[in-house]
Amino acid sequence: MAKLTHFDQTGSAHMVDVSSKGVTKRTAIAVGKIKVNKIAIDLLKKGTSKKGDVLGVARLAGIMGAKSTSRLIPLCHAVNLSSVNIEFRVDSKLGDINIKASVSSVGSTGVEMEALTAVSVSALTIYDMLKSADKSMLISDIKLILKTGGKSGTYKRYDNKK
Repeated sequence: MAKLTHFDQTGSAHMVDVSSKGVTKRTAIAVGKIKVNKIAIDLLKKGTSKKGDVLGVARLAGIMGAKSTSRLIPLCHAVNLSSVNIEFRVDSKLGDINIKASVSSVGSTGVEMEALTAVSVSALTIYDMLKSADKSMLISDIKLILKTGGKSGTYKRYDNKK
């Protein structure tokens, strides 16, 4: 069983000391999706949402979310991010808006949480901007699909379905 690093010998939560870890380039890619109805897809595609450019705002929100991860998740380190890229792919037939966040940094701790947060905040922003057309939207399948750098090396999710 893997040792949980966010607990000390007494079982108390603590922030992991990363000062002795090597500084390497770290990357992480996370994906997720939000399922919406046809009315919401039409608003999105036509750019007629009352709140404006849905994907443009969701992209900015995802970037801001990645940059704010350490303020949202108590034991995450503040990470100096080198880049955050958010991509969307709309599948009108299925009613899916697929979200992909790629994050990189040079440092002593990974950026997996930042990538996952970017996807989550992007999806929540899409929900907020389209909720007048569809309150039954479903946010799902948020997962890490790739991580590189650091002592543990590369992780790639093999059941990856984009």
